[in-house]
Amino acid sequence: MERASGLENAAPERQEAISVLVVDDDPAFRSIISRRLKRRGYLVQEAESAEAALELAKGRHFDVAILDIALPGADGVQLLEQLRVVDPDTQAIMLTGHATVETAIRAMKLGAYDYLTKPCELAELELHVQRAYERLRLARENDALRTALKQSSPEVEIVGESPAIRRVLHMIKRVAPTDSPVLIIGESGTGKELVARAIHQASRRAHKPLVVINCAALQETLLESELFGHEKGAFTSAVASKPGLFELANGGTLFIDEIGEMAGSIQAKLLRVLEDGTFRRVGSVKEIKVNVRIVAATNKDLANEVAEKRFRDDLYYRLNVVTIHLPPLRERRSDIPLLVDYFLNRDPRGPRHIEPEALQKLIEYDWPGNVRELANVIERAKILCEQGVITVNDLPPDIVSGKSRISVRPIGERSPVAGNGAQNGGTLEDLERAHIIRVLQEHKWNKAKAARALGVSRRRLYRLLDKYGIKSP
Repeated sequence: MERASGLENAAPERQEAISVLVVDDDPAFRSIISRRLKRRGYLVQEAESAEAALELAKGRHFDVAILDIALPGADGVQLLEQLRVVDPDTQAIMLTGHATVETAIRAMKLGAYDYLTKPCELAELELHVQRAYERLRLARENDALRTALKQSSPEVEIVGESPAIRRVLHMIKRVAPTDSPVLIIGESGTGKELVARAIHQASRRAHKPLVVINCAALQETLLESELFGHEKGAFTSAVASKPGLFELANGGTLFIDEIGEMAGSIQAKLLRVLEDGTFRRVGSVKEIKVNVRIVAATNKDLANEVAEKRFRDDLYYRLNVVTIHLPPLRERRSDIPLLVDYFLNRDPRGPRHIEPEALQKLIEYDWPGNVRELANVIERAKILCEQGVITVNDLPPDIVSGKSRISVRPIGERSPVAGNGAQNGGTLEDLERAHIIRVLQEHKWNKAKAARALGVSRRRLYRLLDKYGIKSP
């Protein structure tokens, strides 16, 4: 097959021919584009008007459509609207000799992949065709993975087409049918529980319960009772026997969030459940056997926790059979427009559009709170916006300025500390450290009283003191 000189290595190897529809009322320009693409191995059809293009589109699928905006009769934008009805999967590239911001915004809102001004370089146009087709291919692959995940329950939706999210979806698909423990690692707000639910719903246990517990929300004794249950009289407030979450999840999945906060004594009991499926209720000598799959999550570097003797190495190795790393939102910015669209369309009664400038601000922001923070920002903007369109004025000042008040640190990286004073700056960790010191001072450095005032276990308090380098005077 003949190929244009100088671009032999520019086009990627294709396992299948890409079908392209070229729509332009200038026969010479249309012919130049068609000849170039045909030489490069594309399957090309031509049309000189919107009407002729629609007739072709009704008879076959086109992967990519190159549409001139200035067409006789219906223009290119109107043609794009009609093509979206006939074949929503077709990726459109708009061409015009009279570029305007209004036309560009209108075409992009209708789902055009890109927008080029005539005259354009043929090599540049071909590159856009390749990228548009790649977007279509990835969307198809993502849909196939999502279909596999939703076979048992369709309500879980993991939004994104970035390579990082595709890897996560692929891992979910591979691990879901097994009974292996899964460890999900990711920053706060990245969607660890959503992944756990997707694993459960795509597993053979989907018809059984998925039980969720957060270790950071409970003190040590309460966490043990919640997980394993207790007998009547096991402690002062145990007025009746109570089954634990392991019993409630029997046959299903137990999702243990923030497992890095679990006390050592409970880690030992959890290890035994993982090894032989047995445990005892608090205050009982009777063995209970269950069949429960464990999915755990943490925003900590558990390998580092093991090295620091804060987490059992044997439990870590049992949990770390399959690990899914969830990327922070700042590492998958290409998914932000899809997430914004998802959050806007969850409620059909609210606003469903956002100005390009406002969307760009969201893409540029670092999102220390990840997807959870983005969802809250969109919810706030929907309330504040006028005329159903979110503008830059509806976004929080931090996002408009691009400067977050909360510092972003990768998992496992510890913040610098100096003596017992508060750190310089205004990060969330700065505030937490200052608050702990203030509570300790109020209780004359009595750690038992300070832990109660802070609402954490004494063990958790000691870990916070170690984390922030706080020492008694």
